[in-house]
Amino acid sequence: MNPDDELVIGPDGLARCPWVGWHEDYIAYHDHEWGRPVADDQRLFEKLCLEGFQSGLSWLTILRKRPAFRAAFAEFSPSAMAQFGPRDVDRLLSDAGIVRHRGKILAAINNATRVMELTATGTTLAALLWSFEPEPSERPSTFDWSTLRSLSTSPASVRMARDLKARGWRYVGPTTAYAFMQSMGMVNDHVEGCHVRPEVEQERSRFVRPS
Repeated sequence: MNPDDELVIGPDGLARCPWVGWHEDYIAYHDHEWGRPVADDQRLFEKLCLEGFQSGLSWLTILRKRPAFRAAFAEFSPSAMAQFGPRDVDRLLSDAGIVRHRGKILAAINNATRVMELTATGTTLAALLWSFEPEPSERPSTFDWSTLRSLSTSPASVRMARDLKARGWRYVGPTTAYAFMQSMGMVNDHVEGCHVRPEVEQERSRFVRPS
C-alpha cells in the first residue's frame, strides 16, 4: 500500500480506507464496526478501556487480543469491574493474553467505578458520551485521506476528555477520545469513496441519540 493512496482495493474488489491495508482482522473491523453508531453502555465502556490500552501500541495488536481482554475483564461489565480488588490486579498482571500494564489496568478499574457513580445519578454512559458529538460545523467539509491523517484530536474530543478527567477518569486524553469517537460512530471518518462510508451515513441518520 502506498501511504499516499486515497483508497485500498481489497481482494473482494471493494474500496476501503487506506489504514485497513489487507489485514483480514482490520477488514472485518473496518467493514462491520468502525464508525457505526453504538448506544450500548457496556460496548462503549469496553471501547474506551481498549483505546486506553492501545496507547503506544497498534490497534491491530489490541484487536487480536480483544477476546482475551473480554475474558479477563468480565466482558467489560462496569458493575463487575468496579468490584475488582488487589487479587484481580495481580491476576491481570499475570495474564499474557492482555497488555500487562499496571497503570492501564488500574485506570480501567477506576473508570468502571466512575461509570457506576454516573449511573447512580440516573444518567447513562451513552447519554454522557453522545452529548459530545460534534456539530456539523466542526467537521471537515471534505473527507479524503490527507484530511483523515491530519486528525488525531478535535474540539469535541478535547471537551470529552476534559469532562471525563473532571469526573475522575484516567487514560482518556483528547487523542484517545477522538479515536473512540471515530470507532463508535460519533463521527464518520470513512474517506470519500470507501464503500462503507454511505452505509455509516445512513446508520447515523437513523440512529436515535441517547438522552
